Amino acid sequence: MSHSFTPPFSLLPASLPVFPLPGAVVMPGCQLPLNIFEPRYLNMVFDALGADRMIGMVQPDPSMTDEDTDALSRTGTAGRITSFSETQDGRLIIVLTGVCRFDVGEELAGTRGYRRVTARWERFAVDYETDAGKHEECHRLYSLLRAYFVRKSMEVDDLLMEKMPVTSLVNLMIGQLPFETAERQALVEAVSLGERLESLARLIEFKLAEPQIQSAARRH
Repeated sequence: MSHSFTPPFSLLPASLPVFPLPGAVVMPGCQLPLNIFEPRYLNMVFDALGADRMIGMVQPDPSMTDEDTDALSRTGTAGRITSFSETQDGRLIIVLTGVCRFDVGEELAGTRGYRRVTARWERFAVDYETDAGKHEECHRLYSLLRAYFVRKSMEVDDLLMEKMPVTSLVNLMIGQLPFETAERQALVEAVSLGERLESLARLIEFKLAEPQIQSAARRH
């Protein structure tokens, strides 16, 4: 996290506005474009632009019931607004760059229609560590990703993939691959790089095996 505009870990804010959105995850070092049009979220973005530019992306709790539709997942990621543009029809197109994950604390009184929570950063100081180089599970992940991209008829630059810092690759795949909300949330909550890498590899293995599992189930 060496970008000159990124706040140091010790100066991360005590509270954050939150944008609950299923499937929308911005892992540290990655980017998430957002199309903002609801009045409450326009308020949130303008307020953030006038302050520290930080917004917490938190998925709704995937286990929530119909009676508890406002429940948030326990962990989200703070992103910093690194670009924005206005449209003729009153929308804002913004890009969030992931800074650090946080645990959702107490919900504070609402402000201008949007929600705000206290942010507990302690577990995720690891998000500020520099990439430690290749992990022992890297080659397994590369192999699984190649097989997955072939299955999905997606083109990938193998050399570029293998040149990426492993933290960047893992975080990028968590945000970009088409996982279910609960699957993606489990990856967000895996604290260490080793845990995330192993969980991501196991999930891709499961996705690759799904057609055979479904076929076997139909035969029975």
